[in-house]
Amino acid sequence: EGWGVVDAVGEGVSRVAVGDRVAALSQSSFAEYDVADQAAVVPLPSELDGLPFAGEPLGCAMNIFRRSGISPGQTVAIVGIGFLGAILTRLATDAGARVIALSRRPYSLDVARRMGAVETLALDDHYALIAKVSELTEGRFCDVVIEAVGKAWPLDLAAELTRERGRLVIAGYHQDGPRQINMQLWNWRGLDVVNAHERDPAVYAEGVREAVEAVRSGQLDLNDLITHAYPLEQLDQALDATRDRPDGFLKAVVRMR
Repeated sequence: EGWGVVDAVGEGVSRVAVGDRVAALSQSSFAEYDVADQAAVVPLPSELDGLPFAGEPLGCAMNIFRRSGISPGQTVAIVGIGFLGAILTRLATDAGARVIALSRRPYSLDVARRMGAVETLALDDHYALIAKVSELTEGRFCDVVIEAVGKAWPLDLAAELTRERGRLVIAGYHQDGPRQINMQLWNWRGLDVVNAHERDPAVYAEGVREAVEAVRSGQLDLNDLITHAYPLEQLDQALDATRDRPDGFLKAVVRMR
């Protein structure tokens, strides 16, 4: 999730020049120097000078939003309000959707309200949440549900909140083992299930470019989304905060200097 200033360019590189500030889709963001293909580097305009710009997760949010197919008038539930869920709340609201945000942390629900969510629910009781969303939607449930947690229970809940022939979007990063899903429910409701993780580098880079424009235009305010900053010497504390999510935490940046 790195960004920085171009120190040198290789032969044939024409998209960026030495001194350009860029976001990079590379693998060594905690190093002083990194090497990336020019196709994986996105220039940052002067309007963003001095602003932390984590291009990879911002681009990921833009791509997930595109894959979600949200349109005006739809009811959209977003399960999990971290950095990603907060951005998706703003994008969905701006697209004319009615957003129901679910998160276990009161602070995250406050963020969701600032991002435009019209309803916020504590992510706690499975069956009570199903009943509440049914009540809010007059029994229809939601046109689109985006699961942005990466855990089994929120994924199960997300499916329950999706209406018949609705769209279930998997945005959470599920990397802790297999999942057992309620295929009977998925079949019965005829759900469209979208795994919104991109692997095409060109699509990733396009998402970052879209994020640049969203921030430059004021649609996304990173000051609302980045809550903590650490020097590189405190990387261990930054990673602990990412895992433990203390009150008031949404996203941290780690600075080299």
